[in-house]
Amino acid sequence: MNTASTEREPRWLTYEEQRTWFAYVHATTLMEDHLDRQLQRDAGMPHLYYQLLVVLSAAPQRRLRMTELAMRTKITRSRLSHAVARLEKNGWVRREDCPSDKRGQFAVLTDGGFEMLSTCAPGHVAAVRQALFDRLSPEQQKSLGEIMEIITEGLQPAEAGADLPWLR
Repeated sequence: MNTASTEREPRWLTYEEQRTWFAYVHATTLMEDHLDRQLQRDAGMPHLYYQLLVVLSAAPQRRLRMTELAMRTKITRSRLSHAVARLEKNGWVRREDCPSDKRGQFAVLTDGGFEMLSTCAPGHVAAVRQALFDRLSPEQQKSLGEIMEIITEGLQPAEAGADLPWLR
């Protein structure tokens, strides 16, 4: 253990940094809750399930390896497996074995899943627009996008062995 790093005083957040951090935490928590409630009300599914359907709908032949789907949605493989099982029960997704890898599986968006996504997408987009984009100027939208890209890049290290959700 490196004692020099444990003896150093933490770089505490300044007052302004705390305000920004708390605003970020509150906003992201409220946004996730807002979108979850809208999708539960309108489609009977949580936001995570909607995101899985969206990612699959954009994939070639509406199918992805489970590991790729976990990576794109930033969730653990265990959480993905549980979510896909629930989507399978609804008939929105099916699993297919990978012919080139006995242990691998694909998640495939079914026609019923695509139809469900098409039905609930307008309400979801309206909720996102009302909660986020309609409140920001075009310049603020651009800045927010740039800031989120910088944060994302810093949280996804390129080195092998990084502790990322989809690798767990």
